Amino acid sequence: MDFEMEDVPVCDVIYQPTEKAKYNAHLSSFDEYKKLYDESIRDPESFWKKMAHETLSWDIPFQKVSSGSFQDANIKWFEDGYLNACYNCVDRHANKNPNKVAIYWEGDQTSESRSISYLEMKNEICRLANYLESIGVKKGDCVAIYMPMIPEAVYAMLACVRIGAIHSVVFGGFSDEALKDRIIDAKCRVVITADEGVRGGKVIHLKNIVDQAIESVEFVKTVLVVKRTGEPSIQMKADRDVWYHEKVSTQSKDHKPVSMNSEDLLFILYTSGSTGKPKGVAHSTAGYLLYASLTFKYVFNYAENDIFGCMADVGWITGHSYVVYGPLCNGATIVLFDSTPFYPDASRYWQVVDKALRKAGDAFPLKYDLSSLRVLGSVGEPINPEAWQWYYDKIGRNKCALVDTYWQTETGGIVITPISSVTPTKPGAATLPFFGIEPALLDPHSGHEISGNGVCGVLAIKSPWPSITRTVYGDHERYKMTYFTQYPGYYFTGDSAARDSNGYYWIRGRVDDVINVSGHRLSTAEIENALINYPECAEAAVIGKPDEITGQSICVFCILRNPNIDKEKAKTDIIKQVRKSIGPIATPKSVYLVPDLPKTRSGKIMRRLLRKIVSGETNFGDLTTLSDPSIINKINIIVSQ
Repeated sequence: MDFEMEDVPVCDVIYQPTEKAKYNAHLSSFDEYKKLYDESIRDPESFWKKMAHETLSWDIPFQKVSSGSFQDANIKWFEDGYLNACYNCVDRHANKNPNKVAIYWEGDQTSESRSISYLEMKNEICRLANYLESIGVKKGDCVAIYMPMIPEAVYAMLACVRIGAIHSVVFGGFSDEALKDRIIDAKCRVVITADEGVRGGKVIHLKNIVDQAIESVEFVKTVLVVKRTGEPSIQMKADRDVWYHEKVSTQSKDHKPVSMNSEDLLFILYTSGSTGKPKGVAHSTAGYLLYASLTFKYVFNYAENDIFGCMADVGWITGHSYVVYGPLCNGATIVLFDSTPFYPDASRYWQVVDKALRKAGDAFPLKYDLSSLRVLGSVGEPINPEAWQWYYDKIGRNKCALVDTYWQTETGGIVITPISSVTPTKPGAATLPFFGIEPALLDPHSGHEISGNGVCGVLAIKSPWPSITRTVYGDHERYKMTYFTQYPGYYFTGDSAARDSNGYYWIRGRVDDVINVSGHRLSTAEIENALINYPECAEAAVIGKPDEITGQSICVFCILRNPNIDKEKAKTDIIKQVRKSIGPIATPKSVYLVPDLPKTRSGKIMRRLLRKIVSGETNFGDLTTLSDPSIINKINIIVSQ
């Protein structure tokens, strides 16, 4: 992969913190951020030692800050220290401020809501912890959690870590086969689920799916079932299935948390792999908890009594880091959202920008009073400048800080981001690294670092940080090969990026999302940004399609705002738009008008699936993270016509 200088974004529009959003509770200025960042790179041992002592409560304080390297894939942080993540997220706040609201729960129906204090949450977690221990769950065991977004899902995660068990949360929309694979890989003897889930008015038969998943998995001994809907037809298997409310409510609300070594595993979270076998990304206790806590506090400018609404599901890393561990470690009040953006209509989810929501128009967010919002965040796909501007204008009303964050399941927390109310922002740029993160842009062929500004390359990170994943569960060799072998001495993100004249980072997408047309390297993100300026284009994805003459040709998948317009004219206009914005070399050879794109639940477009479709492949690998697997067949039909 080669990069030309014209691939580097040029953006003169810089947004300074506004009057409403200019105050940061933790940093006084952009200069202070730069000073702390320099300290974190120049003397990481001292920096992280100080942060760890200030942020976490330790049973046995650590003496050794870090060890290991990318070369040997044996990274450790605070390895001689002991603590408990549940105590840090729950007990110390319940002891200090027991009546403070920990969770505001919003159910699928607008009439469904609950508020739960820190003390109430602690009591429920202790009861569940006692029950799990009573059935033999012990330190190091793995428990599968397959739940809707209800408070019991959070209780289950924290009860596991309280007793030293490892949790594996599986998103409640996954199929029985996907659930089965994860249960088997982690050897989970206990599954915690619900009778049913309800999203967007539709019932999800969770218990039935669990039954199918473990039908032939003999080592699952207990299925603990929360009564969410009370559906009377739920089948309970004797000697295996038990009702949560019957078993947990009778337990004591007193429980002493198990002291865990810093490097003991906290959780496993499975991500898709192109080979078809999901990777069990494994995170350890202290380093992950510290980094999630600090990124939450600084990036989102958390202040006492703030209410933090992260609409991600706990089945994803965003839900782990910024619904549960980061906010609760800071004693924050979280919003737990158990519905969809469009139920009962598109106004339900106006707080969070989403391309699908933007497609619905401005009327929904504009009819609400959003004056309480102070900080807006974005994660998933690299946000294009137009979407950034819409979010800033229509949701933030030109007053809120907007943090467009870059990170991965494997990083554990945000690695490149503006600091709310401190970092001057640019629409579409992830801006600058968080403390302790030293990005590098590498030449994809030589692996050498590309210095200076105004350059593009493969995005890597130079040295370990506390929350980096420690292994792929049960397959450490895969861990080494995936992240550390291709560019020795670096953590390989798998993404490409540009660094502009101000040193700001712009995420270009996956490395294989650069198209080679007759020797010209074209960024798919750049073409997509051109397409979004076409008035009838609601959303688009661009891939490279094999071509006998040019090597690759540009293939466009576009969702129209108005599906009833003239299709052939729309295709012609799309081609003209790209030629106008980028030049004739970027002329799309194929344009497909589709009803939707293959996306994960967090909104990330799975372009590898589009590449497989246009190449005529039938083995699509792991589809379990797709929000709507049926879209593959629909697109296949359109492409084959």
